[in-house]
Amino acid sequence: MSKRVVIIGNGMAGARLQEELHRLDPTGAQVTSVVIGDEPNAAYNRILMSNVVAGRIRAADTMIRAAGWYSERNLQTHTGVRVTSIDRDAQNVRCDDGTVHQYDNLVFATGSRAFIPPIAGATTDTGTPIPGVIAFRNLADCEAIVSALQENTRVVVVGGGLLGLEAARGALLRGAQVTVVHPRAYPMEKQMDAAGGAVLSRVLREIGMDVVLGTRVTAVRDAPGTGREVVLADGSTLGADLVIVTAGIAPNIELAAEAGIATERGILVDDHLRTSDRAVFAIGECAQHRDIVYGLVQPGWEMAETVAQNLLASEPTGYDGTQQILRLKAHDIDLASMGEVDTDPGDLEAEVLTLSDPHRGRYAKVVVRKERLVGAVLLGNPEVVGTITQLFDSGAPVPTDRMRLLLGHLTGGATESASPAQMPGEAIICRCNTVSKKNLTDAWRKGARNPLAMAEATRATTGCGSCESVVEGLCEWLATADA
Repeated sequence: MSKRVVIIGNGMAGARLQEELHRLDPTGAQVTSVVIGDEPNAAYNRILMSNVVAGRIRAADTMIRAAGWYSERNLQTHTGVRVTSIDRDAQNVRCDDGTVHQYDNLVFATGSRAFIPPIAGATTDTGTPIPGVIAFRNLADCEAIVSALQENTRVVVVGGGLLGLEAARGALLRGAQVTVVHPRAYPMEKQMDAAGGAVLSRVLREIGMDVVLGTRVTAVRDAPGTGREVVLADGSTLGADLVIVTAGIAPNIELAAEAGIATERGILVDDHLRTSDRAVFAIGECAQHRDIVYGLVQPGWEMAETVAQNLLASEPTGYDGTQQILRLKAHDIDLASMGEVDTDPGDLEAEVLTLSDPHRGRYAKVVVRKERLVGAVLLGNPEVVGTITQLFDSGAPVPTDRMRLLLGHLTGGATESASPAQMPGEAIICRCNTVSKKNLTDAWRKGARNPLAMAEATRATTGCGSCESVVEGLCEWLATADA
């Protein structure tokens, strides 16, 4: 008898776990997985939502797998169904459609929801956003934004983090008048330093956004004769036909807490991603590992792979955490941030190199300790992102010519590890899916001779898409090498 694994949540982490279990046990001899998700649609790539807002792709293009993929493989996936309670003694979950599912192991992949700060008039008594206010978090929110956007629609985006800037850029591309309101001195302050944040603010304004920094939206109210407006902390107002809230996330932990599983900010897990109940695991944005609650896709996918191994292997696999690399890929904005970016000027062990070119919207900063790259910010420098990422991932020694590291081919040649031929086999090409150069080379040898075939074989390029040019270059190099 195969063990029965129930996965609560059909987001990117839950769907990945089911795929990994199927990959490791394709016949289902050891594990039968059941995914239960409350969203009505199949699993989709949330990273691509901003492209839907911008009109560059359709909502259907975000689906992770083609229609029928799961049923063709006898994978049980229930969409539009909400788990209402968990009985840990009986080891079952009850759903709002009346079904009861038994489990040997249970996995929480419940993700998170949009955090709505206290803004008077923005929500109903039950906490639901009023018409014209959208907390941007899922595909339904994405489609609601698109339906509300017209030429010259006045849009106020609350929050200047990654999702806020992506939503703002998408709305701008549809002809809206966009203002981003952010409480800090510069946007994306968790991933930027002050100098880089100043350049980013300038870039945003130059492409047509209004950026209001150092204040908060305190109220949403009707404005006689002009529709609706938002009120800022200093009492000033902004006209707003649409308010998009991107002020952070709140992990969905209530179901676990009601079942008596230990929670803090997230569902507490150990290094094997087990909760306080050893039959229950948690992964993705709802999990709290070593006091960290991750808000990006890659950690959720790495957690899914770890749990799949632990459910099938005789020896448990540990999860050590994820080195996060954030990539903002919006039209006319290319930003990568990783590791330690805001250093103390008095830190004598840190070797910090910066290059600022505000006029051309470029900023680069790398932080080196003991010949290893421990952090970087790259704005408007896509040509060096691949090399910097590889150095950060691998922990390899940095080039002795530090300026060449910052500038890449602009100094007369690519940095030492930028060429596909010189990349080590373990170099990670697609961070979203942890695909190495060796994985891609092996796929090529097995017949995946173009980027689309590579994507099907390895999942490379199916995350944020920022590795597309590297995969294309690798294909070109492999074709030449085989000629």
